[in-house]
Amino acid sequence: MSTHHADRQPAEFELSISRLIDAPRNKVFRAWTEPQWLTQWWGPHGMTTPECEMDLWVGGQFRTLMRAPDGSEYPTSGVFLEIHAPRRLVFTDAFTPGWTPSGKPFMTAEVTFDDVDGKTLYTARAMHWSAEDRKAHEAMGFHDGWGQSLDRLVTLVTTGMPD
Repeated sequence: MSTHHADRQPAEFELSISRLIDAPRNKVFRAWTEPQWLTQWWGPHGMTTPECEMDLWVGGQFRTLMRAPDGSEYPTSGVFLEIHAPRRLVFTDAFTPGWTPSGKPFMTAEVTFDDVDGKTLYTARAMHWSAEDRKAHEAMGFHDGWGQSLDRLVTLVTTGMPD
């Protein structure tokens, strides 16, 4: 059973985005957890994700490299904290594989996939360690960037990915 509550108010250190996707949650979950699909939608419009490593177990690595059209690169890395297929994923950059603390934790992310009459209510929450980190993430373009990634995910699961 999902611990996500749709009526929960965002915490002081949290940013979130939700959308009802016209695709079954198993498919949306696969798009999130299979690297060959994640690399097709991860990142805002114009970005590519040439690298993705995903060890889908608690403590397993989650690493991506996004590349902007100008060649700038944006690496992310962390570990999975919870995996409840096909309902919920939680990962953080606070640790690296082997539970080694990272240099500077920035956020923990929770992604939920709730079934709503065969469609998926998708919610991604970024929970930050401080109000300053939250504000910095928002200023970096959280809503626009994560929204564009979500647009790309929706396009993939509704038109470009087999069941």
